[in-house]
Amino acid sequence: MDQQFFEHKFKIFACRGSRYLAEKIADALKTELGQSDVLPFSDGEFQPAFNESIRGATVFIVQSTFAPSDNLMELLLMIDAARRASAYKVIAVMPYFGWARQDRKDRPRVSIGAKLVANLLHAAGCDRVMTCDLHADQIQGFFDFPVDHLYASAVFLPYLRGLNVENLSIASPDMGGAKRANAYSRVLGVPMIICHKSRERANVVGSMTAIGDVEGKNVVIVDDMVDTAGTITKCANMLKEKGALSVRAMCTHPVLSGNAYERIAESAIQQFLVTDTIPLRTDVDTSKFTVLSVAGIFADVIEKVYHFKSVSDTFAF
Repeated sequence: MDQQFFEHKFKIFACRGSRYLAEKIADALKTELGQSDVLPFSDGEFQPAFNESIRGATVFIVQSTFAPSDNLMELLLMIDAARRASAYKVIAVMPYFGWARQDRKDRPRVSIGAKLVANLLHAAGCDRVMTCDLHADQIQGFFDFPVDHLYASAVFLPYLRGLNVENLSIASPDMGGAKRANAYSRVLGVPMIICHKSRERANVVGSMTAIGDVEGKNVVIVDDMVDTAGTITKCANMLKEKGALSVRAMCTHPVLSGNAYERIAESAIQQFLVTDTIPLRTDVDTSKFTVLSVAGIFADVIEKVYHFKSVSDTFAF
């Protein structure tokens, strides 16, 4: 029988929230995005649809699940539509995995949102998930199918090395990020600083102090995500007061809600490095921001998964 009979097609589609990133991924793969659209209803309901055949195809759907929650619902509906259209495999490319902060019961009578989202993806018919810098590595265990957990260090480390900054130190904004900061400091061969904070309540930081040598250092604060920017700006201001020559910050997922942009603009942060897993707002001051794209690393893994190649080297920090 003709060998072509066994070949399956490759298709990459975008949900509305992450189309900008999906276009970059498609360019890196030297292909075009598949045709799809969304039919809106007057009450806010919507219905995604594929405008081309995907029967027997490996379908990659790109969508970060940042706010609003419609982004998650649209992804689930796209996965369901692909499954019902007889796709061979349906793979969710989720550069930012929303609800990742809800990975455990940290107080009584609360949900574990990350596990619920994993269950929803499975119920919709997803075969695999690709994501980047999960808030907690153990979230991978919430899934009953393969998870490709990529690291934004693949784009951050070359940039940091290219800065050629003397007396560089890596800082963690809190104890929870010490493991991540330690990995960067180890790879770069520079000292590490840990900022210890106490919270008055959710999203409100009380006191903060630094553990490590700060004076005369050019510090880079490393985090996986920044929401209100209260912690990272307080950390930056504190490090500057303690004698740091300069303070930069970087995070994979710039959630940046509320007054986050204003806090960063008014803080001691000299430069803020982020990736494009979540788009920056266009109606605020973003002069301190430098955006590095993760499209290349996702394109690389998509190509390897489609051709059944090993992806283990991609997970190296």
